[in-house]
Amino acid sequence: MKNGLTTRILHADRRGGVEHGAAHKPMHTAVAYGYRTAAELAAVFQGEKAGYVYARQGNPTGAALEEKISLLEDARGTASFATGMAAIAAIFTALLKAGDHLVSSQFLFGNTSSLLQTLQGLGVELSLVDATDAAAVAAALRPNTRMVFVETIANPRTQVADLAALGALCASRGLVYVVDSTITTPALFRPRDVQASLVVHSLSKGISGHGDALGGAVCDTGCFDWAAYPNILEVYRKRDPANWGLQQIRKKGLRDFGGTLRAEDAHRIALGAETLCLRVERACANALALAQWLETQPQVARVYYPGLPSHAQHARARALFSAFGPLMSIELIPGIEPYAFLDALELVILSSHLADNRTLAIPVAATIFFEMGAVRRAQMGIVDGLIRISVGIEDYADLQRDFAQALARASDR
Repeated sequence: MKNGLTTRILHADRRGGVEHGAAHKPMHTAVAYGYRTAAELAAVFQGEKAGYVYARQGNPTGAALEEKISLLEDARGTASFATGMAAIAAIFTALLKAGDHLVSSQFLFGNTSSLLQTLQGLGVELSLVDATDAAAVAAALRPNTRMVFVETIANPRTQVADLAALGALCASRGLVYVVDSTITTPALFRPRDVQASLVVHSLSKGISGHGDALGGAVCDTGCFDWAAYPNILEVYRKRDPANWGLQQIRKKGLRDFGGTLRAEDAHRIALGAETLCLRVERACANALALAQWLETQPQVARVYYPGLPSHAQHARARALFSAFGPLMSIELIPGIEPYAFLDALELVILSSHLADNRTLAIPVAATIFFEMGAVRRAQMGIVDGLIRISVGIEDYADLQRDFAQALARASDR
């Protein structure tokens, strides 16, 4: 009988074989790795033999984490990176070239939007579309389209992409389908189930959970035929074609750019992953209860949370995800100053992070989405007073009490 996900993650290291019988893989901080013969060293460099050549290209601690992420995503393989942004950049730079066309959701994390502008400067054509509608994505496709990129639940307005329909569309057109599943995590959703080619995670967020480590990952689901992808370089068209995509991402996106995950961070993230399902279950329960309560408060004009029937993609979220995630955004009614409300919070931390064990809040337009400008924010549905909330695992009664007193104090001002 197959064990549950938490059981498998908890015992993955031990059952894989660990030095001295330890329950966890030890942390390896070595930069250089030596071999007994020159032939053996050459074989490792050429990929003929398993091993490590230089820590910039990976180390045993990172490899142990990659095995866990692959287990979580039921993926063929995983490459780890220093940050989630490094992981996304590796996909784009390794698999796209000047003249290629990328279709992306217009509802994106601010830094991802900035990266797409950089890609355009390097000659990659870009179409930003409403990915909640697969027909809009289909209409944007061109003969030179190579890739479609979406987030599962968009940050910060929580739009839910038409993930299943987009998977079918990309499969029929031979397009690389990249899904950023940072907000959902494998505890709520596996993009492999909607035919995603590659899955991206900011490991700093829910998978780690503790706000003490930076990391990113790219998972190859095994759903895409890399033998048919024209941008795989000849030097990497060797051995099993199923490995070509991730190998090119490792070589051109990780090795060449050097966005390597530190062993110390990989170790912390691997430990955090063991409690992922427990933490996510609690955070999602808190988030749903808080969203339902906030929607009844007279000081709150709008609550954006996929778990609410009022959300535009509520039915889709129910069909796709086992719960609705920790992320929501709210708008206050006119006359209540968002900064006054935020400053009145006592338990909630004013921070730019997401999916932490602690509840966080931030004024979106003035901070993480400020650089993109008013026009682009309007396209994403981000009004000036939008407040993003990432719900943690505190006792729910304490969270509700903090929001209640903050709303009351902001109303009195």
